[in-house]
Amino acid sequence: MSHDHAGHSHAAPATEGRLALAVLVNVGLTVVQVVGGILSGSLALVADALHNFSDAASLGIAWGARRIARRPADASMTFGYARAEIVAALINFTTLIILGLYLAYEAVLRLLDPQPILGWTVVVIAAIALVIDLVTAFLTYAGSKDSMNIRAAFLHNVADALGSVAVIFAGTLVLLYDWTIVDPLVTLAIAAYVLWHGGTEIGGAIRILMNAAPDGVDTQEVAGAMTATAGVADVHHVHLWRLDERRTSLEAHVALDADAARHPAAVKARLRTMLTERFGVGHVTIETELPGEACAAPGGVQPQGGRPAAGVAAD
Repeated sequence: MSHDHAGHSHAAPATEGRLALAVLVNVGLTVVQVVGGILSGSLALVADALHNFSDAASLGIAWGARRIARRPADASMTFGYARAEIVAALINFTTLIILGLYLAYEAVLRLLDPQPILGWTVVVIAAIALVIDLVTAFLTYAGSKDSMNIRAAFLHNVADALGSVAVIFAGTLVLLYDWTIVDPLVTLAIAAYVLWHGGTEIGGAIRILMNAAPDGVDTQEVAGAMTATAGVADVHHVHLWRLDERRTSLEAHVALDADAARHPAAVKARLRTMLTERFGVGHVTIETELPGEACAAPGGVQPQGGRPAAGVAAD
């Protein structure tokens, strides 16, 4: 049985330091953008500021969750605290979707009732925002490779950078042609991107929290491969899930044939090796059943390449 905690490496404190710095930078940027948006009358600038504030909050939540996730398992949390980061990701993506809906609502109101905009203020502050967005993205890039939270924060800042470019574009058109309608249209575009991003990312967090089988792993194929292993007569009550982003777990009942019943440890070893090498399952719990003592189970699914396995379930 493998207990792989490699996801919480010695690089975690450095990543947390970058997150803390990114939070401070984004909070400062939010204040500047809100003031600039109010003074200039630009809804797009205020929209970008709200998005930056959500990023600051997202980074703060990710920072706190990452620290909690490093805590070892204890008597009350026997699986450990790794899912704190997944819970944080769900909170962040849900908030992002709510924010996108709010921005769309405000943009529609501004389309119906256009307001004057000070173009130069918009362009200058959006340019500052673009620089800070790129700095924040740089701070979070390294940690984005192994954390759903930080990856989301990194992608949010890339989206912010694109939003800042769009705001600069809108402000320039206001300066050159007095096209104030461009401002709410750009806000709608930012809202659409925020909604798309939040909608596509939230599913991954929900699947982990719902103990779904990992993407790209066919539970029927896993059950079939186990059934085809030497010494295995039947496999049932198969459960395949992810504890967090990095660790896949499996538990199952394995009925042994008459020959293997004398050496159950050898069958378990073969199964663990196969599951790790072929499917990347690092934590395996197997209950072996000797001939004549298999538990009663309803007829189940047909594993790929093998005979039926009773009660196969992908939780």
